[in-house]
Amino acid sequence: MSVTVRVPAKVNVQLGVGGLRADGFHDLANVFFAVALGDEVTATAGEPGTGVILGCTGPDAGAVPLDDSNLAARAARLLAARHGLAEPDVRLDIAKAIPVAGGMAGGSADGAAALVACDALWGLGTPTGVLLELAAELGSDVPFALVGGVALGRGRGEILEPLPVAGTHHWVFAVADGGLSTPAVFRECDRLREEAGTGSSDTEVPTPDADPALLAALADGDTVALAAALANDLQPAALSLRPALADTLRAGTEAGALGALVSGSGPTCAFLAKDAAAAEAVAAALRASGSCRTAHATHGPVPGAAVVVEA
Repeated sequence: MSVTVRVPAKVNVQLGVGGLRADGFHDLANVFFAVALGDEVTATAGEPGTGVILGCTGPDAGAVPLDDSNLAARAARLLAARHGLAEPDVRLDIAKAIPVAGGMAGGSADGAAALVACDALWGLGTPTGVLLELAAELGSDVPFALVGGVALGRGRGEILEPLPVAGTHHWVFAVADGGLSTPAVFRECDRLREEAGTGSSDTEVPTPDADPALLAALADGDTVALAAALANDLQPAALSLRPALADTLRAGTEAGALGALVSGSGPTCAFLAKDAAAAEAVAAALRASGSCRTAHATHGPVPGAAVVVEA
């Protein structure tokens, strides 16, 4: 038997970053937005004694770890342990479309998909609240991949509050060559703050909150207002580590995007377009510009991880 789950990528339409906490994390005001660009994870029952086996296909498959560091494998083992099961025998095949180390939570998405796929495969019926607890153990972005839509993430991003949103918004994602380490980008954010003299600790940097103008734009389905409110406190750090991203942002804006920002910790850049046709035009211009490896037009918001095939 096998179960296939589709899971969305995310873009942070606002990423407010507080100061460095004593535990090494930062308080966030993180407005997640799920988009149709996504991965699929198929869980198949394995032969007894084979354990967790990983496979991956897609343009970035070679950059996906196929060992215990992969969140999909960790998710399968965590779910089994929660239910008192022995080492699970399961094969997890990832069809990879979300850029790897691209600031779109692709690894987190696969972890969420594995939770849902294995839960269905093993007939566990785990309550949503428990799946969210397990997701938060796996990583800060994993809970949102379970729920999708649009949500405000607080704490380190794992405490979610669904947000009202109207209409469909059209996005373009410009994929860079190579990735950026999320911890490295946060460290650079702290360094830049120290360099600027503002301090970087949680006693020096105010706790961030969601921008009322951005929340109103989402609720009203106002793409122009949403584009004007896009914000990412990690963008200066990402640009410091990868200056060429400025060329990508400029190319998309000159092609007609209403708004542009680095997605999460980068290096993927996100562009908000007026409509589907405008998004395709921006994507084509970005591909022709030579400022990115490729570009994808997509839309959102969309639901979180969900079973699409049971066989």
